[in-house]
Amino acid sequence: MQLKKEFNRPSVSVCPDLDGKLYTNIVCPVDVVRQPEGTLPDIQSTQYAINFLKNHSAHHNTRNKPFFLAAGYHKPHIPLKYPQKFLDMYPIEKIQVVPDPYRPYDMPPVAFEPWTDIRWRDDIAALNLSFPYGHMPDWYAKKIIQSYYAATSYVDSLIGDLLGALDDYGFGDNTIVSFIGDHGWALGEHLEWAKYSNFRVATNVPLMVHVPGLTDKRDPPSNTAQTGMVSNALVELVDLFPTLAELTGLKVPALCPDDSSKIILCSEGLSFAPVLKNTTMLWKKAIFSQYPRPSDMPQENSCEPTLSETTVMGYSMQTSQYRYTEWIQFDHNTQKGNWSNVHARELYLDQKEDRNVASLSEFSELVKQLSTQLKKGWRNALPMNQN
Repeated sequence: MQLKKEFNRPSVSVCPDLDGKLYTNIVCPVDVVRQPEGTLPDIQSTQYAINFLKNHSAHHNTRNKPFFLAAGYHKPHIPLKYPQKFLDMYPIEKIQVVPDPYRPYDMPPVAFEPWTDIRWRDDIAALNLSFPYGHMPDWYAKKIIQSYYAATSYVDSLIGDLLGALDDYGFGDNTIVSFIGDHGWALGEHLEWAKYSNFRVATNVPLMVHVPGLTDKRDPPSNTAQTGMVSNALVELVDLFPTLAELTGLKVPALCPDDSSKIILCSEGLSFAPVLKNTTMLWKKAIFSQYPRPSDMPQENSCEPTLSETTVMGYSMQTSQYRYTEWIQFDHNTQKGNWSNVHARELYLDQKEDRNVASLSEFSELVKQLSTQLKKGWRNALPMNQN
């Protein structure tokens, strides 16, 4: 079926096309000088942050005072609006589509997100794709991927400017820097083009932390190049706040009790500062995500159901080896799931998650083990000395 017209969302048309008119396209390279005020929001945010550092450095009464600066970037969020010059970095003839652009084998329909987030946009709507499993044509898939890369490089350049300002104004050697993304975004993997799922491509995010004197080790010691460190430890975004608190000498919030309704400040995260000191150490046994659905079959509101529309919840757990999910009945009034009413299960052994093996008899015992672990939740997944 086609996506109903009434699902279309109001949006400001900001993307110029070849005819000179403005549209709600997802692919949106622009000439910056022709934009309002001759700039773009992420450029303005970067300049504001740089000016903050400059002013903080210039005044004697603030120079040595601690500060917290959060610089948030819109891109590569859709629409993929970025300066045209970054598109030239990625010639279309060198762009490849993903190797797994089809639904995973034996994936339950409830797990699929039909990317209604972008179907209403002018350039995607013009493709007249069937709902929910219409395949994005390769020629346009490459254009989206190309623009995603360009938008990412655009923001990368701005972050480079901001990091350069840290050094220029004397803060580079005594400032902790963290870089995170709030979610992933599918570029055709699993026939999906957005973020509304429990697949790794949607839940895995970039996370980089620089702690002067700790993470900027040189290898070998005589080398002048900074090499940094990499860890395969399982961490979550909720871990960032307690980590920064510990690294800066602030009081680390306690772990939340089962009922935290009367607690002013607590955390479901755990400081991963020990991992920064020993990148090979064992840490969390699993990390968790969840996503709601209005039904077992893809609907027009499958990607963003309201609370009152949610009837199924997918609770997902990623370990060092597997990702296991149970889609269970959900009561929006109590906001709790019914673990005795499982609508579907997923078990992926491969990192790309192209084959769901939850229903295969040879994995029945593993499914039981992972199901028990999933129900025990995040507290049971903490390192032994943190439970």
